[in-house]
Amino acid sequence: MITRKTVVFCATIIVASSALGYASEQPVRLADLPAAVQKTAQEQSKGAVIKRYVKDSEGGQLEYEVQMTIDGHSKDVTIAPDGKLLEVEEQVKLDTLPAAVRQGLQKKEGQGAITKVESITKKGKLVAYEAQVRTAGGHSEIQVGPDGQALQHEE
Repeated sequence: MITRKTVVFCATIIVASSALGYASEQPVRLADLPAAVQKTAQEQSKGAVIKRYVKDSEGGQLEYEVQMTIDGHSKDVTIAPDGKLLEVEEQVKLDTLPAAVRQGLQKKEGQGAITKVESITKKGKLVAYEAQVRTAGGHSEIQVGPDGQALQHEE
């Protein structure tokens, strides 16, 4: 039996989770972004088709993401409120990757099939490659470092 206490408790958990940033991703318009974020977004998206702008909280820190398509591939950029570029995830073709990276990803894919690969750049430095893998049970993601080796932690 669901009591009033249970309903109040569940509502409290939902509100608290939102306040902590667990369900905080919100679509926004370019005009709603801070001026510094708008400037970086426009610099990073030259020649691109914007899919959407998102306001989010990562680890309790406010950030903005621009999701776009450029030259037929996806590119997502994450920007701090002060306009600083934090991260770029850009789709790359598997056959254009260095052999060591291709081999590292293919080793980790197991019985699945790689469907998409992205480079991950943080603070101007390539830190990883991430691949989406389709398996009989669904989808998963795998990552390797820029050298094709396993990472000590996920990026």
